[in-house]
Amino acid sequence: MLTDFLIVMGQVLTLFLMMAVGFFFAKRGQLTSPALSQMSHVLLYIVAPCVVIDSLLKAECTPELTHSILLCGVAMLATYAMYMLLATPFFPKTPSDTRDTLRFAMVYANAGFMGLPLVQGVLGADALIYCTVTLAIFNIATWTHGAILMGGRSNASLKKAILNPGVIGCIIGFVFFFSGLRLPSPAATAIDYLADLNTPLAMLVIGGQMASSNLPETFRRPALYAASAVKLLAFPLLTALVLLPFGLNSLTYCTLVVLSACPTAGITSIFAQSFHRDTSTAAQMITLSTLLSIFTLPVLALVARSLSG
Repeated sequence: MLTDFLIVMGQVLTLFLMMAVGFFFAKRGQLTSPALSQMSHVLLYIVAPCVVIDSLLKAECTPELTHSILLCGVAMLATYAMYMLLATPFFPKTPSDTRDTLRFAMVYANAGFMGLPLVQGVLGADALIYCTVTLAIFNIATWTHGAILMGGRSNASLKKAILNPGVIGCIIGFVFFFSGLRLPSPAATAIDYLADLNTPLAMLVIGGQMASSNLPETFRRPALYAASAVKLLAFPLLTALVLLPFGLNSLTYCTLVVLSACPTAGITSIFAQSFHRDTSTAAQMITLSTLLSIFTLPVLALVARSLSG
């Protein structure tokens, strides 16, 4: 058990060391806000879809794997519905801009920028195929429920829920997966190389974004600790228990639990800014939950492994 814990902790520490590089250069002014925005754009529109397509190109379509992918999708929908329902009663006396930002932050995890590298590092490349389903559902959920929560019903966008890089990457990848078609070697290799950028580039971006937050103020807000406890501990533990009856295989189960234990999604800050909500709280919640996850993620990964065995 101790050996497994140290292995997972080592993987998490590796990610945080890469974040520290981004944090350091951002603090020195050598990784600017426009540069981070451009890097995020590359990650969102090029690298993340390539990760999805690459994992599906390398997978062999079998009845067992197809069944596992479908179960993964159903399980992910169930967990999101649970998060949305359970987050609703929190922070009733808090001003609405801050309240809704914190509720959004509790529901949506950083499944893309941090979840993909973490799952690959802890569970291996074979687990990435299950991440494709979760990313598609994440994008659909954020642009429907998330947009309603942060901006009202008029801002929910079915078009953005479907026509976004994550979902489009999944559609392209599943066409190759189910048809058995494969790209020419140079194109497949290019996609593979671009997919390999995900871990280092994502960690640099997260570290650079953390450098812009007010750390002293972040550590003094009890509401942020409460929301982080729900996001990093309560929801993942509940997920681990709720998913047990689904009959998921060990890899799928561990992937979903680990993704649920990831810190608050970066899109929280984007939505807060777009819909004129509490941007300061969004940035601080992302920062605090990311820092605290260095302690919680290894524990939750071990819980998932022990329950799935």
